[in-house]
Amino acid sequence: MARILIVGGTGFIGRHVAGRLIAGGHAVTAAGRAEIDIARDDSELLRRKVSGHEVVVNCAGLVRDEGANTMDAVHAEGAMRLFSACIAAGVKRFIHISALGAAPQGETDYQRSKGAAEAFFLDADPYGTRLDWRALRPSVVVGRGGASTAWLLAAAALPTIPRIGRDDWRFQPVHVDDLAELVARLAEGADSPRLIDVVGPEAMSAYELTRLLRNWLGLPPTGSVRIPDQLFKIMTEIGGRFTNGPLNSDVIQMLARGNVSDPGPLAAALGRPPRNLREALAREPASEADRLAARLFFLRPVLRFSLAFLWIASGLLSLGLYPVAKSYAMLASLGLSGALASIALYGGAILDLLLGVLLLRRWRPVLIGWLQLGSMVAFTLLALGLPSEYWLHPFGPILKNVPLAAAVLVMIALESD
Repeated sequence: MARILIVGGTGFIGRHVAGRLIAGGHAVTAAGRAEIDIARDDSELLRRKVSGHEVVVNCAGLVRDEGANTMDAVHAEGAMRLFSACIAAGVKRFIHISALGAAPQGETDYQRSKGAAEAFFLDADPYGTRLDWRALRPSVVVGRGGASTAWLLAAAALPTIPRIGRDDWRFQPVHVDDLAELVARLAEGADSPRLIDVVGPEAMSAYELTRLLRNWLGLPPTGSVRIPDQLFKIMTEIGGRFTNGPLNSDVIQMLARGNVSDPGPLAAALGRPPRNLREALAREPASEADRLAARLFFLRPVLRFSLAFLWIASGLLSLGLYPVAKSYAMLASLGLSGALASIALYGGAILDLLLGVLLLRRWRPVLIGWLQLGSMVAFTLLALGLPSEYWLHPFGPILKNVPLAAAVLVMIALESD
């Protein structure tokens, strides 16, 4: 049994690696960014944090810059400091998750930052005499919990499959179980080259992978629609700015250049060929929860944005877009007049506007959802004093609070990460 530390252990790959190592009887510490932040922790602090572990696995990674956590800060500088800290602490083995095509002069920030770390390892300890290290270079990794997999499953569950990119953009997806098994074998002392390309046995396009995932979900075959290149470019720009998914210019550029390699070195390190993706997925049949998650994936932001729009619109209408005299007349029917009516009208408007803006910015959406429900309950209780025509109106302006409250509850559930 080895004492193993996984940096980035709460992420997609980190969780699967942790599960595989725990199943192998190892003492595993899966550290998230709150425990070990290689972008901010200095070398001495990292040395203290890795001390006492025989193996360190670095799964920390980003697909886009997140404030101070840039790709250079995490993939390059952070990985270098972690490597040096492992040497200083006497760690026996270091396993680093890199990326296929990583190179200091790579075509994307992602490849360049990953390549800079590899170059540092090779320069600092080319033969692993001070630290027995390996850098694993996966292609697209497929499995439950992966950001790329979630996006592709959501696309697969649509009534018509979107065809993005060109069909000659080929990559070799590898199942996360094969990557986790490789890490486990290396952590247990298996020999291998310093750099290993981790790719599946079959090259395919994004459309072919999406069709395969639709079949795994148990959904019937459907048609496809080609997304125009210009629209696809706009989607990648938006995705790169506002999401952590695979729809960003770096990932797309890597796929456009080809993301393929020889699976032979991986087969040698595993002691068997990597599994065909269809076979690997079949080992974990899709459940109703998988289908539900895929169908709700694109609806989650739609629901949040629509609720934010409703609250913002409500606030703006109450501030004067709707005739103020009519608002005061409604408040008068509740027995509110003078300064009290003004406080209720403008205070409520500002509250609605604030809750809408905060939800639009995705600032603590669960808290905002509960505050929205609270404001709806308060308004509904006040509305009990309104004349019956407000309740019996054919458009149901108050009765609509019932399905609206249900929509807010669904939003809270979807945003509870």
